[in-house]
Amino acid sequence: MPNRHPSSGVPLNDFALVSRALDFGAEAIVAPMINSPADALLFANAAKYPPLGERSWGPLRAMALQSPRTAPVDYMREANDGTLAFAMVETAAALACVDTIASTPGIDGLFVGPYDLATALSGGSAQDVHAAQVDQAIDTICAAAKKSDKIPGIYCRDAESAVAMAKRGYSFVIAGNDQTTLRAATVMQLKALKS
Repeated sequence: MPNRHPSSGVPLNDFALVSRALDFGAEAIVAPMINSPADALLFANAAKYPPLGERSWGPLRAMALQSPRTAPVDYMREANDGTLAFAMVETAAALACVDTIASTPGIDGLFVGPYDLATALSGGSAQDVHAAQVDQAIDTICAAAKKSDKIPGIYCRDAESAVAMAKRGYSFVIAGNDQTTLRAATVMQLKALKS
């Protein structure tokens, strides 16, 4: 699908919103707290058309945005490859079965929320994304994704961390968010104005 449209996160266990977001035109969905193979299968079923899943039909807006000249039957045939389902691995339970989650048909990638992962692995006592167990988990998740030929993804607070994660094998890397990016740009502008 030539035009890329944004990804969408969905609320915890709200898999009904998955197909709706795809119908609205999102081309990637990130689902939080995929803690088991059963969670991964439910998510994939909502994100993919048969034979991979059970997504219901209704992508009129998505078809207009992504492939306006494509016939509905062609869109349905291409949509499973043209839309991505990322399972977030952010708990000890998910980490324990990460290989099975990654190998679930219809799951296109694994996505790490390092702050949630750090919180979960520390039992809620810290959000140290540089702790040894978090660092090891980040490598384990990337390896599981690659082993199943899936996309390894991760959130990073800044560009420097994003570059480091890309060097470790992550291919879908988010470098900050709107708020932190805007804040950093504003700080630089204020410094320039004051000098």
